[in-house]
Amino acid sequence: MKKYFVILLSLVAVASAYADKRDSIGSVVDEVIWVVGDEAILKSEVEVTRIQAAMEGMRWNGDPDCAIPEQLAVQKLFLHQAAIDSIEVTENEIASGIEQRIDYMIQQTGSREKLEEYKKQSLSQIRQSMHDDLRDQMLIQRMKEKLVKDINVTPAEVRRYFRELPADSVPFVPTEVEVQIIANTPRISIEEINRVKDELRDYTDRINKGETSFQTLARLYSEDPGSRRAGGELDYTGRGMLDPAFAAVAFNLTDPKKISKIVESEFGFHIIQLVDKRGDKIKVRHILRKPVVSDSAVNASIAFLDTIADYIRNGETPKQLEGLYVGTFNFEDAATIFSDDKDTRNNRGLMFNRSERGQTSRFQMQDLPSEVARVVDGMQVGDVSKAFSMINDQGKTVCVIAKLKSRTEGHKATITEDFQVMKDIVMEKRREKVLHDWVVNKIKNTYVHVSDDYRNCKFEYEGWIR
Repeated sequence: MKKYFVILLSLVAVASAYADKRDSIGSVVDEVIWVVGDEAILKSEVEVTRIQAAMEGMRWNGDPDCAIPEQLAVQKLFLHQAAIDSIEVTENEIASGIEQRIDYMIQQTGSREKLEEYKKQSLSQIRQSMHDDLRDQMLIQRMKEKLVKDINVTPAEVRRYFRELPADSVPFVPTEVEVQIIANTPRISIEEINRVKDELRDYTDRINKGETSFQTLARLYSEDPGSRRAGGELDYTGRGMLDPAFAAVAFNLTDPKKISKIVESEFGFHIIQLVDKRGDKIKVRHILRKPVVSDSAVNASIAFLDTIADYIRNGETPKQLEGLYVGTFNFEDAATIFSDDKDTRNNRGLMFNRSERGQTSRFQMQDLPSEVARVVDGMQVGDVSKAFSMINDQGKTVCVIAKLKSRTEGHKATITEDFQVMKDIVMEKRREKVLHDWVVNKIKNTYVHVSDDYRNCKFEYEGWIR
């Protein structure tokens, strides 16, 4: 008890010091409105959050003057627990997340220049301003995932929930589709591959001569958004998490002063530098360069796939298979024989929707790659599309034909047809309750000081006011 009392006294002193922060003429610079553990929430934080929320069209449950500081306080509870549990996110993960958000913002504003004009900041400044907030968001998400990772529900619980659900509360299940694809990767010319390799050889030569550093060249030229900002550095990683060709070279490096030979992976071409080894994990830097696919190569792939699509529609056997193939030639056969996409080829072209909740062949439109969704949206079941190009998960240009295997129109959920949907709903409610109860319990065991201005608020969680 004595130790706890001493801690409380020190925290009150911290809060008082924050609250009394004044400028040279005696006016209040900022004001501490809450203290959670050893973290202060400033009035300026609330105002910044309010402005950001307004710009994003966010609405609050209840009075924003009460809801915003409570939200910030809850975030600090999760961050505090994440620190206790030694939960971490790497700089590479943060950098990758920042690049994804910047790419989205550029897409929304129209160009890099328009984004910089809108934000009144350079891209470098935008990245820097996003860093800490994104790091905290990722830590909070990982902490939540840890708290709910062991939650499960039984089929009986799902059926009972559905039976007790009022008719007007039965969820609407959006339209879902199953899609098959055949992919063909356009050929890259020898000249283009040699151009990329010459660039990487030049980088190696400049580093070896001491003209520049590996990190500098990675920041300037690497085409891996996840590591570029960190000077090409990949944090400690096991062999199984890396491309096999990349891992084979990286794990054989022994001298941090030497640069690897050029390595070709499914992402492009790399040079690699060892940073450190720790047990069965390795930390390296790399520079990735991707050969550019020519328009003529894309057109050739599209022509090839359109020919295959015609054979499928007509039930004819391609000439190169005559005498080797018996039966009516169909999409599934073509996917197994001709597709370059290793994820779908062995499934006879069928795409799978993978998430932390499992795997299914059903997609809602927003979950499909945007190029596939645009094509499939206007198709009838059994239709085979014309060929089109898209960017795959490795950032490479591929050409594709798609077949709409099935479509389930949007409807009110039923327990027989939509058991997984209902299970997901019950699981989500269970997760929400566990997290809510955790926050309430955490509040009870954490020092909290709330400014008198907020003592009449109606909060989502009980226990803030002591």
